Amino acid sequence: MRFLSIILFVMVAFSAVVVAQDRIALANGSALVSGTLSNGKVKHYVFSATQGQTITIKNSTSSVFDFRVYNAEFFDEGDYDSSPSYSFEAPETGEYTFTVRKKVAGPRTSRYSMTISIK
Repeated sequence: MRFLSIILFVMVAFSAVVVAQDRIALANGSALVSGTLSNGKVKHYVFSATQGQTITIKNSTSSVFDFRVYNAEFFDEGDYDSSPSYSFEAPETGEYTFTVRKKVAGPRTSRYSMTISIK
């Protein structure tokens, strides 16, 4: 019985990790990401970029949501950013994790809307 419980726990945990990261498809170099989050909750996305490309994130909901971009090998995980607009140059070719976080300020649950552009 214990073995079955462990297997079930591992399967649920693995499926939660897989579901938690949505791939961002950048049609014509940009994509809109949106959704709803509660206080302190996060949503993870993944996108690809080539070294030297400029990534711009426009956060139309910066008073309620912030974000961060991370690449395990080349781009250290930094602090969350609350800027309405943020740009950086991709240091290396690869996949980047884009995380949106609901701030505790404001309504308990809110809808976010951010645009990611790559040129």
